[in-house]
Amino acid sequence: MAYDRYVAICNPLLYSLVMSRTVCLKMAAGAFAAGFLNSIVNTSFVGSLPFCGSNVIHHFFCDSPPLFRLSCSDTQLNESIISTKNDTSLTEFILLGLADTVELQATLFLLFFVIYTLTVLGNVGMILLISTDSRLHTPMYFFLANLSFVDVCYSSTITPKMLVDLLSEKKTISFAGCFLQLYFFIALSTTECILFGLMAYDRYVAICNPLLYSLVMSRTVCLKMAAGAFAAGFLNSMVNTSFVGSLPFCGSNVIHHFFCDSPPLFRLSCSDTQLNESIISTFAGVNMVGALLIILTSYSYILFSIFHMHSGEGRRKAISTCASHVMAITLFYSTTIYTYLRPSSSYSLGQDKVVSVFYTVVIPMLNPLIYSLRNEEVKKALWKEKNPQGLSALPVRVDKTGTRQMPGMSAPGPGTRLRHFSKPVSVTKLEK
Repeated sequence: MAYDRYVAICNPLLYSLVMSRTVCLKMAAGAFAAGFLNSIVNTSFVGSLPFCGSNVIHHFFCDSPPLFRLSCSDTQLNESIISTKNDTSLTEFILLGLADTVELQATLFLLFFVIYTLTVLGNVGMILLISTDSRLHTPMYFFLANLSFVDVCYSSTITPKMLVDLLSEKKTISFAGCFLQLYFFIALSTTECILFGLMAYDRYVAICNPLLYSLVMSRTVCLKMAAGAFAAGFLNSMVNTSFVGSLPFCGSNVIHHFFCDSPPLFRLSCSDTQLNESIISTFAGVNMVGALLIILTSYSYILFSIFHMHSGEGRRKAISTCASHVMAITLFYSTTIYTYLRPSSSYSLGQDKVVSVFYTVVIPMLNPLIYSLRNEEVKKALWKEKNPQGLSALPVRVDKTGTRQMPGMSAPGPGTRLRHFSKPVSVTKLEK
């Protein structure tokens, strides 16, 4: 309401445009959604407490403080989360990293530096290629450009700090820096997970409903889908990070990992983390399984449509288009599901480090390679960038009879001349 008054008084000429009926409805819906989401989190924390003593509430309605007093368990954690307090005495963490010896650290530094350089060059190159080539201005490549952007940011959240730690003796990270890294890691990984689901839906519409493709996957719809993926990722990360950050850390500050992640941080807390772990696992499961269901459903329909195609060329093109996407999905989901959706009792920090390297460092480098090497349209766009003149830059052979031969044709006979053409040239002009 204050913002509405600001626009009305300070920008009266734009008032009807800025505060349109649609905008007002979205603002009101957002306010209700935020309120009910906040209430779900708070109520779940109070409702999870055991009440086994007195049932007399010293209040005239049910509120958090009097309910905390009735609980027969320690409510310090629940109260700190709701009131956003934290009794942590630590100011920094120590990351053990991946290697103990100096020789191995130097080797890993060179390896990961090369991988990170390829990751940045490959993904930024993919974004530039899609933005400059008009043939790639389609929904499929719009989502691929967003995926490349997420991969660059995703890798940059983890790898630079890991490279610095491999060269330094003091592998510390501040308390705030640790949870900032955790926040962006969860946000970007969740966004990537949802983007894979959107890309699968895009392929489903393109192959199963090609006549409605331009209508269903319009530019406005694609922008809203991508914005929704980022919003869901950052909102999910806000909830997850708040659950981890609300824990008290008053013992060891040594993290047995090369970056700040939820499982190793839970082990450092000096309070019971069972509730927090179960809630975070639920959120991770909803995100991963939800996106995976969309992917599996979309590709079930796609396979059904491919098997019923009469054109062999159409079947081959559909399979080629989807193969790279399926490969990228398999790599990402196999590693993340193994890490986050198995029982906490089976966690092995040594194995988790190796798997984490794969999905935080290696996969962001592989995605642009997979989509460029297995995609004919991307190959053509790359060839066009290397050879702006297209076919005119290819050598054309002209024999005695005036036959123009492109590369790959039969070998030229005696008297063959080799020229470059931008326009058709008559044999008479060549003889002259």
